[in-house]
Amino acid sequence: MSRIGKQIIAIPSGVEVSVKEGKVFVKGPKGQLERELHKLVTVNITDNKVTVDVVNKESKLERSLWGTFAAHIKNMVLGVTKGFKKQLEINGVGYKAAMQGKDLKLDVGYSNPVIYKIPEKVTASVEKNMISLESADKELLGKVASEIRVIRKPEPYKGKGIKYVEETIRRKAGKSAAKAAA
Repeated sequence: MSRIGKQIIAIPSGVEVSVKEGKVFVKGPKGQLERELHKLVTVNITDNKVTVDVVNKESKLERSLWGTFAAHIKNMVLGVTKGFKKQLEINGVGYKAAMQGKDLKLDVGYSNPVIYKIPEKVTASVEKNMISLESADKELLGKVASEIRVIRKPEPYKGKGIKYVEETIRRKAGKSAAKAAA
């Protein structure tokens, strides 16, 4: 049995969940999301509650799909009601970010600034050295945040680069510290 898959997902007021032609649609105040279902997974909607089920609960593949799709639907419902937010921090002398219309302009040590196009379902804002990303789609938000981080990963010697706010960078001692210890 999947512990996550067998949980019942409550539908809050103002949110509509429907299943049509192998897809789950969730509509709420923060937007509309859809996800294609796997053929082994069934979704039932009754009395403002969503249950996810599979045919063979003994199969490892079906158990894993059961929990995965239950988590996806739960995240979709949370996304259209509260939304998701990720924050990135820029560290380094001369490193900065600015919004250029709908695009994000990053000056992070390259000869030219890097322009990152923000997808339509994600909103971005910049304050000093912090980039805030918000979206109803958790998966898309994580993808966008990781793509921005990859533009200039934080390095372990000085800690320069783009990192998540909650992330800690393991610092290394430089050459001079190694010589002093010898």
